[in-house]
Amino acid sequence: MIAPEQLNEIANWLSQQPLNQDITQTLRQRYPQLHFSYCMDDDVGEVEPIYHHPSFNLYLVDSSEHCLTFTQSLPTASGLLVAEIDEVDCVS
Repeated sequence: MIAPEQLNEIANWLSQQPLNQDITQTLRQRYPQLHFSYCMDDDVGEVEPIYHHPSFNLYLVDSSEHCLTFTQSLPTASGLLVAEIDEVDCVS
């Protein structure tokens, strides 16, 4: 479960950090009860993020079944996918 306050705290902290794959190690240390993954946002596909930021999106992950799945439910979420937005992809 991820509380709304916790999601906001994580998002605010991330907004002040340089994003790269190493960010998940720091997040795991800060929030050991949660699962964290990192990728580029254009790798995610047609899933709606739970949080939008100009440099990243956050997606909720549910691990209650055998495989990880995306969810929109904070109570069932067990982690977050940090998806970096490539500025080059944003310019058209």
